[in-house]
Amino acid sequence: MSVTSLDKDLDALSLTLIADFDAPAERVWDLWADPRKLERWWGPPTHPATMVDHDLTPGGAVTYYMTSPEGEKYHGRWNITAVDVPTSLEFIDTFADSDGKPVDNMPASTTRMRLSSHDGKTRMELQAVFDSREQMDQLLGMGMDEGLKLAVGQMDALL
Repeated sequence: MSVTSLDKDLDALSLTLIADFDAPAERVWDLWADPRKLERWWGPPTHPATMVDHDLTPGGAVTYYMTSPEGEKYHGRWNITAVDVPTSLEFIDTFADSDGKPVDNMPASTTRMRLSSHDGKTRMELQAVFDSREQMDQLLGMGMDEGLKLAVGQMDALL
């Protein structure tokens, strides 16, 4: 598995995943940029994702849902805040309703993805920053850390 670390920093209100891939940054970027590839790894294996809208430009949005083994759909939305192809992406990650509108009473996080060269491989740093300890605790209580690790672990097979 490409995931080399997953660190929770309660003081900085962040969760940081590091993964190293034996592929150039452009190929790793493509797993984010192509919605059909993104849905093959975003979400843990038991909750596959379906991308509905996919606009990776600043001000754009990605809307999707993950389907549970029982057929329940959990909707999400990324509000894209910054993009530097093929090295970085930043978005606000929120829960959404079935129309893709953010759900206000659910926690959100700011996610920053960075690709860089490291020991002849491509390193991906994926950091989620939370607005409060309460939000961080709520998302970690929902299994965000393990789900993220399992999701990113699926990227290797696509590269």
